[in-house]
Amino acid sequence: MKRIKKALAPIVLSGIAAATSAQAGEVEVLHWWTSGGEAASVAVLKGLLEKEGHTWKDFAVAGGGGESAMTVLKSRAVSGNPPAAAQIKGLDIQEWANLGLLANLDSVAKTGNWDKLLPEVVSNVMKYENHYVAVPVNVHRVNWLWANPDVFRKAGVGIPTTWEEFPAAADAIQKAGFIPLAHGGQAWQDATLFEAIALGMGGSEFYNKAFVKHDADTLKSEKMVKIFETFKSMRKYIDKDAAGRDWNIATSMVINGKAAMQVMGDWAKGEFTAAGKKPGVDYMCLPAPGTSGQFTFNIDSFAMFKLNSDANVKAQDAMARLIMEPTFQETFNLNKGSIPVRSGMARDKFDSCAEASMDAFNAAASTGDLVPSMAHGMSTTSYIQGAIYDVVTNFFNDDSQSAKEAVNKLAQAVKAAM
Repeated sequence: MKRIKKALAPIVLSGIAAATSAQAGEVEVLHWWTSGGEAASVAVLKGLLEKEGHTWKDFAVAGGGGESAMTVLKSRAVSGNPPAAAQIKGLDIQEWANLGLLANLDSVAKTGNWDKLLPEVVSNVMKYENHYVAVPVNVHRVNWLWANPDVFRKAGVGIPTTWEEFPAAADAIQKAGFIPLAHGGQAWQDATLFEAIALGMGGSEFYNKAFVKHDADTLKSEKMVKIFETFKSMRKYIDKDAAGRDWNIATSMVINGKAAMQVMGDWAKGEFTAAGKKPGVDYMCLPAPGTSGQFTFNIDSFAMFKLNSDANVKAQDAMARLIMEPTFQETFNLNKGSIPVRSGMARDKFDSCAEASMDAFNAAASTGDLVPSMAHGMSTTSYIQGAIYDVVTNFFNDDSQSAKEAVNKLAQAVKAAM
């Protein structure tokens, strides 16, 4: 973001807002929801917007972690032509707002009573200088373990509840002819697995010190060394074809019984749902080992960019309003696998995994175990996240690098990115 700030300055200072289509009532929406369950989810919002007479211009950029989409967004922003709405989250929302490019959504928020409907931990992320500039879509729990019970039955072992139990179960699964851990060799997936191990082995306080406060002593601690060692040990339980695999392809390996389990956020449930699978029967949703009382959250949200056309601003406001209304919150989250961000929603249509997530979210919020996901851009800046990504994924794929070396590199990389 810093690298494009100078390039954006002339645009901001001259008051040039995003160029918009000549077609009235259009919103161009940048997102990276392209898998089966995700595409079905975003189609819900598109349909609701079109029912109100507006036009949805889809701008989907594939890539589960959103890195490609953010690269495209920065390029569009530098040219003075960002989309009307973009899937942006975490601290990046405030960084974009600081550049002067985001629209003020206070009138929509006041009419919709967002301050009362949203938990404070959520609304704070959506605001810049106490003004709404983004609208939250949902709450994802990242620290889930998705398991195929049939594979475990055939292997004759139980699903591991701690990382200490994991190797014995994984060895038995491997011996039975299955892949223990479905995984995609992409940096954000490596980071997702890594943070689950860090939370499970270190606990919430350790996690926050490392990935929110970036405490140097914590980053260089012996506990972090053990976490890296455990993380590296997962490689022998992942198949040789994992490099570059998309997350939803890894999920399909669990769905089809090729692999036993996957550590992934609850968007994976959308793939099980799309495949007609039932929780508790065809698959199990459990907290990642060692994290039963904790909730690593990832909040999807759309930031709204300033527009020149009054008609398009109305379409943009309509999109923001619809996102927070019960119809969309229910239908979208049933498709996506996440839980509604709007409080007070009825639970009757949600399955056992979603109900468990809702209960865990509420409980963790009261115990201090509600922690922001580092891997999914909620705990820190994109610069620090990128630095952690590099260290984590390079270590995971380098047989010659020791955990101690990786920990030292982690502390140095985080310090340099701050």
